[in-house]
Amino acid sequence: MSMAPTLLSVEELTKSYGGVHAMRGVSFELRAGEILALIGPNGAGKSTCFNALNGQIIPDSGRVRLLGEEITGKKPRLIWRMGVGRTFQITATFPTMTVRENVQVALVSHGGELFNLWASTARHARDEAGRLLDLVGMGAYAERPCGELAYGDLKRLELAIALANQPKLLLMDEPTAGMAPRERVELMRLTARIAREQSIGVLFTEHDMDVVFEHADRILVLNRGSLIAEGSPEEVRGNAQVQAIYLGEGLVYDARHREGASA
Repeated sequence: MSMAPTLLSVEELTKSYGGVHAMRGVSFELRAGEILALIGPNGAGKSTCFNALNGQIIPDSGRVRLLGEEITGKKPRLIWRMGVGRTFQITATFPTMTVRENVQVALVSHGGELFNLWASTARHARDEAGRLLDLVGMGAYAERPCGELAYGDLKRLELAIALANQPKLLLMDEPTAGMAPRERVELMRLTARIAREQSIGVLFTEHDMDVVFEHADRILVLNRGSLIAEGSPEEVRGNAQVQAIYLGEGLVYDARHREGASA
């Protein structure tokens, strides 16, 4: 991982709303193929950070670079075209369209054919949509209406849609929210495999600490807009400040418990 190129560079990001500091000089790097978790209590600044990275808000100061190119303050659509994909806590799909058509819409959009989106969707990139669905294990559902899918399958579809713009960086906001424990593990293993095979950097937020400590290569911890800890899962788990402010004694991930469960 240490030899992989720096994909995302965040330098001293600051954002305030009135007298509230949502981000205070947040800095970090993310390498290609790395899985990086961003955690913190509610109101810590996670959403503000995500929104600054994909252009939904403009930071008061600081800069964001993608493969060395400045993207600070650029429009979300331009940042998306530059290779930053995003999934959301609440899935956003077209329920009356088929699973394949949902992916095709994203492919048409990335191809710059929005001028005739609906007319061109049915015939555009059918094979590529099928490839993406196969990649996330949804190929057998391609012709089903999206509204018939179970929630876990919707999350897989959302991942396929996020991959339609061939992202270099994937931002995932609470990717396993609302999923059963087994589905959470399967989705994150799938995401990690794709990310490493395709050298996609992944930055994700998550409240489920089992998911975070099992799947993240490194973890960032925000509190009141400031980055208070950064390191491997083992380093963060043992950080007294993190335990006191965020994790709490009852929520610290217990590797021994997992080992006992798998024995």
